[in-house]
Amino acid sequence: MTRAGWILAFSLLLRTGFAEVSVPALFGEHMVLQQQTHNAVWGFAEPGENLTVTASWGAVARAEADQAGKWQVLLETPGPGTGHALTIQGKNTLRIEDVAIGEVWLCAGQSNMGWSMGNSFEAEKESGVRLPNFRIFKSQREHWHEPLDLSRDRLKQWKPCNPASAAETSAVSYYFGKKLHQELGVPVGIIQQAFAGTPIEGWMPWDIQRDDPRAIAHKEALDENAERQLKRGDTVARARSRFAKELAEYDARIDAGETMKNKFKALSPPIITRPASLGHQYPAHIFNAMIHPVRPYGIRGIIWYQGERNAKDVPQAMHYRSQLARMIAYYRSSWHALSGGHTARDFAFQFTQLPSWNPPQEKPVEGLEAPWAVSREMMRLVARDVSNTAMVVSIDTGDAVALHPRNKKPIGLRHAYAALAQTYGRDLVGSGPRYRTQTVQGKQVVLGFDGAGGGLMPARPGKLDGFAIAGADRVWHWAEAEIAGNAVTVSAAGVQAPVAVRYAWAMNPSRRNLLYNREGFPASPFRTDDWPLFDEGDAIVTVNKPEKADGYVAEDWKRPAMNP
Repeated sequence: MTRAGWILAFSLLLRTGFAEVSVPALFGEHMVLQQQTHNAVWGFAEPGENLTVTASWGAVARAEADQAGKWQVLLETPGPGTGHALTIQGKNTLRIEDVAIGEVWLCAGQSNMGWSMGNSFEAEKESGVRLPNFRIFKSQREHWHEPLDLSRDRLKQWKPCNPASAAETSAVSYYFGKKLHQELGVPVGIIQQAFAGTPIEGWMPWDIQRDDPRAIAHKEALDENAERQLKRGDTVARARSRFAKELAEYDARIDAGETMKNKFKALSPPIITRPASLGHQYPAHIFNAMIHPVRPYGIRGIIWYQGERNAKDVPQAMHYRSQLARMIAYYRSSWHALSGGHTARDFAFQFTQLPSWNPPQEKPVEGLEAPWAVSREMMRLVARDVSNTAMVVSIDTGDAVALHPRNKKPIGLRHAYAALAQTYGRDLVGSGPRYRTQTVQGKQVVLGFDGAGGGLMPARPGKLDGFAIAGADRVWHWAEAEIAGNAVTVSAAGVQAPVAVRYAWAMNPSRRNLLYNREGFPASPFRTDDWPLFDEGDAIVTVNKPEKADGYVAEDWKRPAMNP
């Protein structure tokens, strides 16, 4: 279905209900279907209407629309290829051309997942890119207080990769998908669903977190805020009335053929910001509009870049471990069930560890002022404990001032290498050193690592200087650190009986001489102790946003080249 055809179908759906067979924009021209499985294909029709979906490769699937006018089939797909078509036959016929079969990944998260390639370092190197079988489906930001079957974004569509579509795409997902496409030699599709400033609570249904004390507190705080807003006149009725008016204006502009809000920004559907109980921070509201409408589209896996919004203080960051694991489990189980078991029960799930931000590290170990260090540790533990997950370390990216750093390319490539090694079984090193063991030997501690690849090395000539060591008194000292094979030996003159080690434990450890493997992947920050990170009675310290000086210009940082 062409974009014009999709817009016409959407208009008919809005005006007349399910008067004709229609499908979401996910099922449109240039789409990519996951290879060698049974892909869910769904849409809308008159209740009781019989439908047949026929693929040019010979697969046929049939369904009957239910009482609500919804239908779904599971369509078998062959190996990778292009030039395919789908025909959907009911009382009317839809024809979808230029269908590709290959690898599909969902890319979700908050603003740093949405940060565009065109606004990133090295964007000029992609100005001539043309990869017709690397295809991108990008949605505008939406949220809603009930699950949506159909997104309101009428401009989203599958786009082959060219300079224009590449520039507007999430940089992380762009470099990830491009590398997979080039290395695997098959069509690759990425589905970008990103919404700035959103907490993980918003990306899960309420039912699966209603027993979570921090989710409950988060919801109650927003409800209290909504009550205050209601007293000021921001009523639910007024918000919904304003939304309906703005949505009608949006639809009218789309019907008139407009696509741009201004010279730089595309038209997007309206969102409700007040009262808070209808806003984008509320539990489940992002899931309802950004994830629910794309399930259970056939995918190989998900890459996830979110966490800044859940790392404002240490207790909040500590809780992310259980929240992320809970979300992964739910996404996997629901996709598996809704796809009739054809999406793997433990499909690949990768996530980005938070990069460096705030002034560079000066103390051996930062405390309550460094919730991002705690967030990184929680992600490390999820990657260790939850099967078929991968974590991309990014402490050598970021910016001391900007919350939205422009050095996204290393992150996207590291996600791709992780997928090539772990999901696609390529014989390469796909990640950095991972702490595994601590052995105390007199005044020294020997740290053992997996993922050493061709061997451990510092980021630059000179000694490693990101390690801290403490004795039973829990006083941290900068450590002398020496690489010995696949281990690092640490000690300090002021610690005669060492007990614990921490590495890169700070908001911004990027200026230290960090630990890498020879393939150019950094080690994750870690701790060997289990000492409390927050004691009851401690003051809550909220992370500070650095001031940006007039004329501040971000620069990329030097890091070892990746050569997996």
